[in-house]
Amino acid sequence: MSFYRRNLPHYQRDYKPHFVTFVTKDRCHLPEWARQIVLDSCVHGHATKYNLRVALVMPDHAHLILTPLPDVQRLKMFSLHEILQAIKSYSARRINEHLGRSGQVWQRESFDHVLRCSESLDAKIAYILANPVRAALVNLPEEYPWKWEKPVAAFRAM
Repeated sequence: MSFYRRNLPHYQRDYKPHFVTFVTKDRCHLPEWARQIVLDSCVHGHATKYNLRVALVMPDHAHLILTPLPDVQRLKMFSLHEILQAIKSYSARRINEHLGRSGQVWQRESFDHVLRCSESLDAKIAYILANPVRAALVNLPEEYPWKWEKPVAAFRAM
């Protein structure tokens, strides 16, 4: 297990899924094209730095469930900190390029915690996928375009 602290404590357990939420600076709303950039950034490291189970990008925040993978070259696990740094910095750079500006897109801190059992994992996946419905953005979770979910059969095969 690894630990680091900013304002919130961050724990990472090897080979365990982690629920992560990160938020835009000042809760600014991302336009649709920016949500796609963020979603693509989240999916990019799947199967290389982490196994992504689900990703969903709301107008002002994103949710992920992922399991960090081993970094074979460095003989240690990829850290949540470096995974989120890569996702947030790449997406912010692309969004700022598109807007012709510079500056912070994301809050520096993120919320994360380790999921400890399959019931918890299933409940968090359902919570994430229902988020756009609760926010009245769509009527059904499958209508929301800025989500990615790993097929259940593929996830259980790992």
